[in-house]
Amino acid sequence: MAASARSVQCAFRRAMVPSLVVILGATGTGKSKLAIEIGKRLQGEIISADSMQVYQGLDIITNKVTAEERAQCRHHMISFVDPLVSSYTVVDFRNKALSLIDDMHNRKKLPVIVGGTNYYIESLLWRVLLDTGENEESGDGGEGAPDRKLELEKLGGVELHKRLAEVDPKMAAMSLQIHEETGVPHSRWLEEQRGQKGGDGLGGPLRYPAPCIFWLHADMDALDTRLDARVDEMLSAGLIEELRDFHVRYNQQKVQADSQDYQHGIFQSIGFKEFHDYLTVPESSTQQEKDALRDKGQRNA
Repeated sequence: MAASARSVQCAFRRAMVPSLVVILGATGTGKSKLAIEIGKRLQGEIISADSMQVYQGLDIITNKVTAEERAQCRHHMISFVDPLVSSYTVVDFRNKALSLIDDMHNRKKLPVIVGGTNYYIESLLWRVLLDTGENEESGDGGEGAPDRKLELEKLGGVELHKRLAEVDPKMAAMSLQIHEETGVPHSRWLEEQRGQKGGDGLGGPLRYPAPCIFWLHADMDALDTRLDARVDEMLSAGLIEELRDFHVRYNQQKVQADSQDYQHGIFQSIGFKEFHDYLTVPESSTQQEKDALRDKGQRNA
């Protein structure tokens, strides 16, 4: 990590000072550690762009930075939304984060955006035309993409929406919301956005000049080993106790009322729903049955 941080520092010295640094990548690739090193060396402050870490609670399972790590470099946008709020959106995130970035620029601090929620990051990098919707997930269609697009368009609107709702319900709901509120199809907004000066296939014009973006990768075998070890570390740090306490405070009543929804808010956290059967096991169950459900949750987390 020290070597990579030195390389980053040298790169910044040779190039124009960036307006902000963005670090993204899969879970377990070392985003938080790199962000802290850059922040410490370059007078930066960190903005978390993780859709689960904005919520209070479940610090272990959402892998929030520790108090010791926060002491090394100032962090923002962590643990400030009530876990029972399910209406927090990318627009809420964007508006608060943009205000923080402006404040950092005024104080001559380098904003360091780090997280795994790409559409949160995209809302900061690119200008968008709407304040009521989310920026689209970007992607490289690759060779053959136009032909595939034509094939999909032949399916018709109903079937297309059904498939979209299955693979990306947020995008399906957002497209309908935009059309209901503006009378204009989401695709037309996106075409106009890309057609603006400075826009391209990823979106509209960049919001800030000269951003520096790091997309971290890791060998899959090494990453799998690291993630397995992380689950063990979480369990040692008190993951089960954290889940049980959170369940009693925020989730038990929802389960009893049959109103639990693991598709919204912090309840989407990877690992929480995997332990659902263990957390709701009847008291009359044997210890062997409880242990089996606990092991099942651990395997699936």
